[in-house]
Amino acid sequence: MDHDSILEKLRKIEALFAGAATAGERQAAEAARERIRLRLAEHQKAERPEEWKFTMNNPWSRKLLVALSRRYGLSPYRRSGQRYTTVMLSAPRGFVDKILIPEFEQLNSALLEHLDQLAAEIIDRSLQEDASDPEERPLLER
Repeated sequence: MDHDSILEKLRKIEALFAGAATAGERQAAEAARERIRLRLAEHQKAERPEEWKFTMNNPWSRKLLVALSRRYGLSPYRRSGQRYTTVMLSAPRGFVDKILIPEFEQLNSALLEHLDQLAAEIIDRSLQEDASDPEERPLLER
């Protein structure tokens, strides 16, 4: 998967969560972003914001969540003393549960799949060796 392909896949995922109805709409990333911002505004009118704590196990997922949050006008933060892998967010539960987390999970999955393929390709080209998972062997009894 090349860079253009992953970018297009990420745009389509965002359009899906924006409620895009046609193929033309799915390609209009700005329109999709605006629809999601409107949905956030609706949730903000109907619900009080809650504080959310997300812990990421890799820097790419963290960067994705931060960028996605900012894209919709939210302000991610960390409290003093929290680990770098922690992202805090103040947002309505409905928006987080119905839009932000499901969209993040799909985008994150696509991104990690792409990064995994890219890493495998780089390792294969540079080392020209098999980088698949090592075999699993039974535990030795002592």
